[in-house]
Amino acid sequence: QVQLVESGGGLVQPGGSLRLSCAASGFILDDYALGWFRQAPPGEGRERVSCISSDDGTTYYADSVQGRFTISRDNAKNTVYLQMNSLKSEATAVYYCAALQGVCSLDPYDYDYWGQGTQVTVSS
Repeated sequence: QVQLVESGGGLVQPGGSLRLSCAASGFILDDYALGWFRQAPPGEGRERVSCISSDDGTTYYADSVQGRFTISRDNAKNTVYLQMNSLKSEATAVYYCAALQGVCSLDPYDYDYWGQGTQVTVSS
């Protein structure tokens, strides 16, 4: 059974940090590009925050998070991470990880597998 399970969300003050994790099971991450998306509020479209390629580890970031967020992957642990620093209130959203057997894409419909999401709330 294919699963992606996110963890690490929570409540953090503006300027704080969180690290999200996404553990995969039922398939091997090595051949997949891995993305982090966020959605706020419910019903709005999912915005790609970051993506890391499967071959050479090239990373992509939304302009709004460039320089503050870092995506990484550990294929041995079948896990992808998103380190989020200097968080701002506008980062409040549900964060999803997603896997794509191909190259990184901005379009969420291109992704093959999705996690259930983890809530990140940035508030004082």
